[in-house]
Amino acid sequence: MADAAVSTEAYRGKGAPRLDHKTGPVTVIVFCALLAAGIGYGVHGLVDDISNVHETLATGVFALLGLALLIALGFEFVNGFHDTANAVATVIYTHSMAPVVAVIWSGCWNFLGVMVSTGAVAYGIITLLPVELILQVGSNAGYAMIFALLIAAIVWNLGTWALGIPNSSSHALIGSIMGVGLANQLMAPAGQGTSGVDWNQAMNVAQALLFSPLMGFVFSAILLLVMKFLIRSPKLYEEPKSDAPPPWWIRAILIFTCTGVSFAHGGNDGQKGMGLIMLILIGAAPTAYALNRTMPDSATPAFIQATVAAEQVFAAHGGGQPAVAPDKARQLVGTALRDKKLTQPLVFASLASLSADIATNVKSYGALSHVPAAATSNLRNDMYLTGEAVRLLPKQGVKFNDTETATLKAYSGGLQSGTRFIPLWVKICVAIALGLGTMVGWKRIVVTVGERIGKTHLTYAQGASAELVAAATIGAAEMYGLPVSTTHILSSGVAGTMAANGSGLQWSTVRSIAMAWALTLPAAMGIAGGLYWVLRQFV
Repeated sequence: MADAAVSTEAYRGKGAPRLDHKTGPVTVIVFCALLAAGIGYGVHGLVDDISNVHETLATGVFALLGLALLIALGFEFVNGFHDTANAVATVIYTHSMAPVVAVIWSGCWNFLGVMVSTGAVAYGIITLLPVELILQVGSNAGYAMIFALLIAAIVWNLGTWALGIPNSSSHALIGSIMGVGLANQLMAPAGQGTSGVDWNQAMNVAQALLFSPLMGFVFSAILLLVMKFLIRSPKLYEEPKSDAPPPWWIRAILIFTCTGVSFAHGGNDGQKGMGLIMLILIGAAPTAYALNRTMPDSATPAFIQATVAAEQVFAAHGGGQPAVAPDKARQLVGTALRDKKLTQPLVFASLASLSADIATNVKSYGALSHVPAAATSNLRNDMYLTGEAVRLLPKQGVKFNDTETATLKAYSGGLQSGTRFIPLWVKICVAIALGLGTMVGWKRIVVTVGERIGKTHLTYAQGASAELVAAATIGAAEMYGLPVSTTHILSSGVAGTMAANGSGLQWSTVRSIAMAWALTLPAAMGIAGGLYWVLRQFV
């Protein structure tokens, strides 16, 4: 109970910020205008894409698509006000920026982070899902999957936000995906094999989620100690004595670090919603979104050449197996991916057959942009199956020589270019949702990070150290296509600086954050798995 005594009141009179500013009518008007513009632009982009390929959607499918997209954007909105509050806590509690200005500034940089993101994290998240649900995302089971995992992640995020506990949206989403995967496996009829969670990919993600907070704690502490050794300005290591801004150079450092975290957060977290939105679009409107029809025709010859070269590599590892018919090849590769048993001669022969069929189809149509509607889904599924096999073969112990490795790398790049893309309107809608979410409901988490982790007020150097490490860690994770938690990295960073500074920690808060971290995966798995079961019964 000693920790509980160190409450918000301990900060009053020590330069704590005022968080009770009321939102003015101009801000509300701008917020609503941006929201309306985002929705309008999204509807225009969706309708335009569908009409360009002359695809017709039934009214029920269009309504279901609209609902799924709204829920996906709702997840990003909640992500914005839940996670990004961590980025602005330091500038608010050091009076470097006024609260309203800080959240607007952070929202803008979240927007930009989404816009320049690569998409690697988006499709890294998708690989956690069961193979058959990805291939048949437009089915009832596919829609049940999308609704279950998004609603579960939103429910858990809102619950932890209501309690003011910093929690990871990435953690919640990944737990939801794992819950759907397990439920899908358990619900399969007896004797009918089905895939569950890709545990190898899940372990990679889990390691990123596990080690990133430790990195935040350790490196933030080390950075603070290095700063104390190299920068001998006492002002930098003081807590605010009033609500006056710090000296300009300290203020510039803190605004820079806040900007970096916001930008990195947008680039990493924004992609999670984009990946799920692309699954929704592929399922509802495959002609428009299953293949990247914006891929230039000039890239076709190189893609065909890489495909033919990869076919020869697969055939060389096929052990003399006879040619496999394309339909049979799809079944064999899909089963091998599901069972994680790719290292079989018959599977290599099947991959050679699929690659030959892909090359023949693309060559006959002239380019991906000319593939007719009837052939789109099959070609996309062949490309996805082959691309997943190429990704997983080395992890299952298959040895390729340098030439073969280079050939398969070029082939994989072409497959990804043809199937992994994100339309501009999707990026803009996600960016607006995340940016606007930043401006709503941020106070609860800001208070926790700014006042309830350490026993003393946050100093300028502590805020800068925690945010520099958070921005660097999140940026590095995006380069490798790994989802990480902005919340856990930054709150751990603040805790690390408090420990290094000898300020002491409020263990009640630390325990709450740790408990949320430990419970998020099983809780999200349970909620998502239960929702998936219910939806499969009634959808």
